[in-house]
Amino acid sequence: MSDLAERELILTRLIAAPRARLYRAWTEAELLKQWFAPEPWSVTRAELDVRSGGSNLIVMRSPQGQEFSNRGVYLDIVPDARIVFTDAYVRAWEPSEKPFMTGVVTFADEDGGTRYTARALHWSAADRATHEQMGFHEGWGRCADQLAALCARM
Repeated sequence: MSDLAERELILTRLIAAPRARLYRAWTEAELLKQWFAPEPWSVTRAELDVRSGGSNLIVMRSPQGQEFSNRGVYLDIVPDARIVFTDAYVRAWEPSEKPFMTGVVTFADEDGGTRYTARALHWSAADRATHEQMGFHEGWGRCADQLAALCARM
């Protein structure tokens, strides 16, 4: 297994919606709050400065009411095509205490819909294994289903 494969998790789906809808759902706070956490979890707060170098804050709430803040920075933004973000920074190049991953989300035209690919690139193989054990495939899969349902309603 290559070094990258030891640190990467990938989810891909064909979603029956144009790329622009998926991009909006990722970049507009009120839309992101509707799908970004796997139910019964929810997103209670989303602050998105969607530009290269812009920061984000997403607060998720568990079914028991516990809140978890996730801060990050956007590294690369290509409207309707790609979003790259990381938790290595919390804002304006201020390093986080414990970087975990970089996310690369792409949107590509395919069969009248969009090929949605979400890649989680981890700092170590141990981080990848932790993310997989936390339920990456199930959680990110449920979120992709919720994203598809939202985009169908938009």
